[in-house]
Amino acid sequence: MAKFGKSIIFVLGLLLIIAIITNTAIGSTNISPLITAKILLARYFFIEPTWTSSQEVIITNIRLPRVLLGGFVGAALSTAGCAMQGLLKNPMADPYIIGMSSGAALGASIAFMLLLPVQVTSFVMAVITIFIVYNISIIGGKVPIDTLLLAGIAVGSFLASITSLIIFLAQSPHQIIFWLMGGLWTANWDKVKITAILVTIGIVMLYRYSWKLNVMLLGEEEAQYLGVNVEHVKQYVLVFSALITAAAVSVSGIIGFVGLIIPHIMRILVGPDHRILFPASTLAGAIFLILTDTFARTIMDSVELPVGVVTAMFGAPFFIYLLRKRRDNLYA
Repeated sequence: MAKFGKSIIFVLGLLLIIAIITNTAIGSTNISPLITAKILLARYFFIEPTWTSSQEVIITNIRLPRVLLGGFVGAALSTAGCAMQGLLKNPMADPYIIGMSSGAALGASIAFMLLLPVQVTSFVMAVITIFIVYNISIIGGKVPIDTLLLAGIAVGSFLASITSLIIFLAQSPHQIIFWLMGGLWTANWDKVKITAILVTIGIVMLYRYSWKLNVMLLGEEEAQYLGVNVEHVKQYVLVFSALITAAAVSVSGIIGFVGLIIPHIMRILVGPDHRILFPASTLAGAIFLILTDTFARTIMDSVELPVGVVTAMFGAPFFIYLLRKRRDNLYA
């Protein structure tokens, strides 16, 4: 299974490179994938230009930042979903399950209303939400999983009600509503760089705990007998899952189902070993969001669909199918 899993990761890596090139080429202006690849390689190697300056501007300044941002957001949401499903031992878990999306949504709503930086405010509010949920859940120095989930639901519902109130009172709520739908319309190189740093750090740190998550699948008592500090692992996974989810949501809005279905599919393909499952989910999540965002921006001639709407349209029916076919020994 390990060799098969590594082969899957290699194939997904190749598919991600192909997805970046081909989806950067797709748009209202016809630019071939070959020309697109040459323009991208020309950033690092000397290649005799066979393209126009306008084509280079479209590729490097408009399409490539959006494609890369979509890749980082998809990777973040899928990896965080994988971590939360492993920590909670529940394939229905996703990155938003303990209120992170509600906190980010409230932060964005406040930012739009008070003319504050949306990315910074939504990121800060998402992190504050996790801090509140975690501290509410502590009982006797430990964090029971069921208490964590209930606290997340309660806090998330409360913050969502405040967001709804802000939308109701706002004179121009359209920006907030569009943000809540999820999209990559505002992608630029600054957002790509900041998101790439935060997401990369968070994913690498989560990878370090892949073996301990494997042990915790046996149960918390068994993991403690094997020398795993269960509460430390919970804190660690929650903090870095929150970091990468907040980094993603702050630039893209609420994009559902990526962190739910992609880890679920990868677990079926490569098994429950997080040493393989983490990188497979990261790569697959990046590919999935790049493809769905391209579909969202090209399916209609004059209008871009919110990518969050597209992921839900594809994700919900497919996840229902997966639930029907789900194996009983998914976490065996």
